[in-house]
Amino acid sequence: MKPSAAVAVALVAWATAAGTAAAAPQARIDAFLAGHWPRGAGGSVLVSRGDRALACEGRGWANRARQIAAGCDTAYDVMSMTKQFTAAAVLKLEMQGRLRTGERIERWFGGVPADKRAITIADLLDQTSGLVGIVGGDYEPLSRRRLVARALHSHLLSRPGRAYHYSNTGFSLLAAIVEKASGMDYERYLRRYLFLPAGMRDTGYVLPRWRPGQVTVEYDRQGHPRGHPLDHRWAADGPYWNLRGNGGMLSTAHDMFRWQRALLAERILDRHATRELFTPRFEYDHGAWSGYGWDELATPYGPVATHNGGNNWSFGAITRLLRQRVMVFWVTNQVQRAGGWNFVPREGAITVGLAKAALGR
Repeated sequence: MKPSAAVAVALVAWATAAGTAAAAPQARIDAFLAGHWPRGAGGSVLVSRGDRALACEGRGWANRARQIAAGCDTAYDVMSMTKQFTAAAVLKLEMQGRLRTGERIERWFGGVPADKRAITIADLLDQTSGLVGIVGGDYEPLSRRRLVARALHSHLLSRPGRAYHYSNTGFSLLAAIVEKASGMDYERYLRRYLFLPAGMRDTGYVLPRWRPGQVTVEYDRQGHPRGHPLDHRWAADGPYWNLRGNGGMLSTAHDMFRWQRALLAERILDRHATRELFTPRFEYDHGAWSGYGWDELATPYGPVATHNGGNNWSFGAITRLLRQRVMVFWVTNQVQRAGGWNFVPREGAITVGLAKAALGR
């Protein structure tokens, strides 16, 4: 899902508001959620500052039929938030000397048409490749070879590096490059070089040992169960290639916090690579730039990196206030209730309300 400007708008509104809360962060966060999290919606929330979690809690049910409550170790599809992991994997490979982000993709793919020969890995990372958004459905059985062929023979929306076009296809190509450059399956590379060094054992597609009841059930707008993310049509080693690399990763609130701590401590990426991950690249709207797997926002509180994710049933967002070292992560297993709440227009208010509670402003 394309990142939303709702966070930037809400941060500007926050900057113009007066008042400072005196309660402790946990109490402020609890009070905010009590008043703003939709009644009956399942999900998990984590707010941290530096290397300390200020609050982590589940809301509602991860599985209504079995009455399994949502919690901090409940695993959700984090959807397009997967892109930050793909971007970090590319930068890790650059650290290892296996690729360069400035090189053209024709190094990795044969038969690149003339109109796409100028596309670089950096163009894929910051969404300026000009590639179309998708070349098929998420659950269509599609191999890596066929995904690459479709992407390379698709209509180019703009010349490479000239315009912003949000492309899931571009990040699937990045996943293919990760495999070619590393000689490993995409998920296995991420698990070995990103997730396990960060202490993240509950993040991945099929490699984690998911415990019974750990993976959430998703619900449609009528409240009907749509199964677990793992119930969808996948290959034996994870999602098919219209989804691989750009979405579909499962993770927990606790693991997203571990990811935050690893980035802050530069345990996964060195200082240069971390800076590259969060550098604004292409301004596609006033005060909003595309970055490497993130949206980069200029706000009254300094630089903010954010990305949301959504499918037909779930929705969530991760936001990092870089100067304050604050992270807000939340996700729900039912994006909308018929005739009731809808998380999409609430994204900015929920994210900024939690950040405000963390900082006491």
